[in-house]
Amino acid sequence: MNSSENWDLQIDLGVFKALRKISRRDAEALLAVIRLLPVNPYFGDIKKMKGEEHAWRRRIGAYRIFYRIKTAKKVLLVFRLERRTSKTY
Repeated sequence: MNSSENWDLQIDLGVFKALRKISRRDAEALLAVIRLLPVNPYFGDIKKMKGEEHAWRRRIGAYRIFYRIKTAKKVLLVFRLERRTSKTY
């Protein structure tokens, strides 16, 4: 499902709060990946979330970026950022 048009990117305020709590190096790496999501939201180590419609997660090292894809409106909503631990899932 590749598209030549970019998607609109929306980021929840909670994601920015989570980025402020982690190391600068990790935050910059995660922001770089978030900026690339509108180019192709189906690229990378992604997995569709069970039990949630249109929700996906992308794995970046020890972190997970959770986002929703609104195909009809071509909108991506990044709604959560978590560090993967044994209690994440």
